[in-house]
Order: sequence, then structure tokens, then C-alpha cells
Amino acid sequence: MFDALLAVFQRPNFLTFVIIFLWGFFIMITRYNLIKKLIGMYLVQTSVIFFLVSISAKTGATAPVLLSVTEPVQAVDYVNPLPHVLTLTAIVVGVAIQGVGLALCAAIYRKYGSLDEEKILEKLE
Repeated sequence: MFDALLAVFQRPNFLTFVIIFLWGFFIMITRYNLIKKLIGMYLVQTSVIFFLVSISAKTGATAPVLLSVTEPVQAVDYVNPLPHVLTLTAIVVGVAIQGVGLALCAAIYRKYGSLDEEKILEKLE
């Protein structure tokens, strides 16, 4: 147990990831306003991006571009490009989801006159 706590305090960015993720998840579950739910979803997406950036950090490494073919390739000398690609993809998907979500919120507000989930459900019944 002590080793797990020591590992968490040596890498505080993972603790920050968990806190932001749970905070966003809590907002998504407990709030009835649709805009607040979108903000919670944005926090969850941002925490995942932060996690991908955190795991891709590597000191003393360079971009995975081979400058010379004569030297043997050592994987330790290069950064893994996959987390960076996933981060860019997550950013693009997150912006698209936020845009569509805001457009849906605007359409819901025009039709029902409210963004409160309970009031919208009352009007649907």
C-alpha cells in the first residue's frame, strides 16, 4: 500500500488526471443543465488528452526520424509517436463533439425553451 502511494506522489500528473476525470464525470452525472453536462464531458476529454501527453513524455529522446541508415537503431533513443497521434485525434474529435453538442443544445432550447433536463422531460410527457 505504501509503495502505491509513493508511486502516486512521484508522478503527480497521474493523480491530476484522475482528479480531473472524476470531477468531469461527477459534473456529467449530477447536473441537469445540458451545457453543464457538456462542460463535464469536456473535462473528461481534456483529462484523457492530459494522460496521453503524460505517458508520452520521455527525457533524452528525439523524434523517430532516422538520419543515418548505417548506425543500428536503438528504440530507447526515440519517442513513441503513437500517443502524439492519438492526442491529435482526441483533440479533433473533442472539438467536433463539443460543436455538435452546442448545436444540439441550441436546437433544444429553441424547441423547448429550456436547457434543464427535467423541464424538457416534463414537456415531452
